[in-house]
Amino acid sequence: MMLQVGMISKWHVHAEGYAKTVQDTGKAQIAAVWDDDEERGKKWAEELGCAYYSDLDEMLSKVEAVVCCAPTTQHKEVMLKAARAGKHIFTEKALAPTVKECEELADEIEKAGITFTISLPQRLEPAVRLAKDMIERGAFGKISLARIRNGHDGVSGGWLPEYWFEEKDAAGGALMDLGCHPMYTACWLFGKPKRISAILTAPFGSKVDESATATIEFEGGEVCTGETSFVSFATPGSVEIYGSDASLVAVGGEVKVYSKELLPYVGKDGITPKLPEKMPIPLELFIDACVNGTGTPKGFGPRDGVDLTRLLENAYRSNRENRIVEL
Repeated sequence: MMLQVGMISKWHVHAEGYAKTVQDTGKAQIAAVWDDDEERGKKWAEELGCAYYSDLDEMLSKVEAVVCCAPTTQHKEVMLKAARAGKHIFTEKALAPTVKECEELADEIEKAGITFTISLPQRLEPAVRLAKDMIERGAFGKISLARIRNGHDGVSGGWLPEYWFEEKDAAGGALMDLGCHPMYTACWLFGKPKRISAILTAPFGSKVDESATATIEFEGGEVCTGETSFVSFATPGSVEIYGSDASLVAVGGEVKVYSKELLPYVGKDGITPKLPEKMPIPLELFIDACVNGTGTPKGFGPRDGVDLTRLLENAYRSNRENRIVEL
């Protein structure tokens, strides 16, 4: 029997893609939609061929798992209901706007014993997994600098919806959205962060930040700069790690490794490494975990969501107070 999934809101720009992924797995079907915007919810339910519920509690009684695409500021309210109803939860990042809200959610999720997955897809990218393996093997030597970039032209290109810039719903701008990727990736690679500083700007005059740069120092001495933007044209994603013995540079899908060990054989040009095999995206991991009863996938749990929001919250504080924030 297929896993019965409820979609919580079509607010997020990834909602349609997530619904398609659920359907394409062949292991789950969308049984219900809830949305606080009744017109939007009814229309989406009709498109998906399922029932629309204006009452979230009623919708939860009809499903086994939910995919949360609600406004970020609604996450705590809707996911607390889902956890207390014993429903498995997949959620778009960020988990919630504040650490306090995230910790309350994490406590309830763990208490409920449900399967939970937060969407942190960059942790699954082959270049990032290669970097993780190299770090664990000590291949970089002493890492001093790292850079992770993720951006697009959603504002300058005019294709993001206007409601995306309402802080009461989104809880922030570019940093709260795309800026999550460099932060959770850096934590996965380098461990516990020590302090953070950030600069946020809005060159096109949106109500929220349109471009952001955050610099994080980790307990091991690594310093990672995360860059994100809603106003940059054709921005190639970047993961760069520089160590005393080796460096990895991945830009726009092209990956190069430079290593002292390889220097006698390939010179200073480096090599194009063999990358790890492609992995399922987080939502597919979630569906598999629910169906197979294997529990929350490692690296995608509620405490990972708490850690991410801690960085986000303090990055906004750093910009607001014009200072480096100790973590």
